[in-house]
Amino acid sequence: MTATTSPAPPGTEPGGLPEPRRRPSRLRPAGRARTVERGASRVFRWTATSAGALILVVLAAVAVFLVVKAMPALTSTSAELVDSVSFMRNSSSLLDYVGPLVFGTVLAAVLALALAVPVAIAIALFISHYAPRRLASGLGYVVDLLAAVPSVVYGLWGAMVLAPIVQPVWSWLNSTLGWIPFFSGTVSPTGRVILTVGVVLAVMILPIITAVSREVFLQTPRLYEEAALALGATRWEMIRMTVLPFGRSGVVSAAMLGLGRALGETMAVLMILSQGFLYSVLLLVAGQQQTIAANIAAQFPEASDQGMSVLIATGLALFVITLVVNMSARAIVARRKDFSGAN
Repeated sequence: MTATTSPAPPGTEPGGLPEPRRRPSRLRPAGRARTVERGASRVFRWTATSAGALILVVLAAVAVFLVVKAMPALTSTSAELVDSVSFMRNSSSLLDYVGPLVFGTVLAAVLALALAVPVAIAIALFISHYAPRRLASGLGYVVDLLAAVPSVVYGLWGAMVLAPIVQPVWSWLNSTLGWIPFFSGTVSPTGRVILTVGVVLAVMILPIITAVSREVFLQTPRLYEEAALALGATRWEMIRMTVLPFGRSGVVSAAMLGLGRALGETMAVLMILSQGFLYSVLLLVAGQQQTIAANIAAQFPEASDQGMSVLIATGLALFVITLVVNMSARAIVARRKDFSGAN
């Protein structure tokens, strides 16, 4: 005879054990979850789009404001503008008034950039590849703190402390390298010249360039560095072959950020520089150059309605210069990013 097995009663497993209870699923229905995700994605997309559009609207509003307020000066004759602001009497037209200011602004910014970029790159490389971790962290904090110092403090330091210290150095440059046009002429006894302004501006933009360059250098792929060292390269050769090419576009971006601040700096320049309205490359002679921002700050309190329009016209020139600098920086970065490895 063959044994027959009876079927297991409901609610039990074939072995006779009770079937474990299953907890009901608390997950939301798939259709509802998909709808919520689509709604959140749509909200984020419109929020990001609105933020990007807001930047363009603000930029356009600033440009329209400058053009509208500067239009009276742009459409007036030289005779109508002659008594509007100081030094306008020595200019035959508005362009003759704005030109020296543009020259002085660009000269001061270029001096600051030439002094700050090599030092900033060296500090960034020391923090990222040479210094011990504790020292690198502390030095990074100290460099970042320089960005928190107000420009008025830099102006006081430059006029009262730095200028008397560097005046003998400028005299030595004049006596030793006076055959170079930049260092010729009669040296100012106070030291309040465009080269001193360049040094102060270099200190002011140093934290920006250093911070951005440091972060870019730290993003260099570890595999690249280890491969260079495995092939027998020294640390400097490894940095020259891998770190610097990788971070080139980032360094250019950092330099352009620093240049933007140097172009628009006001109080430090106003408190240090002995102003003048000349197309002069003499870096050690007083009363030669002036920047747009410092001139606006100096002339604004006593300017008439016509003079206000003239000052805003110079501000429009500064706006155009800054826009051209930023666009040039973007073009340089876009051209070099394919070779930097950053993409």
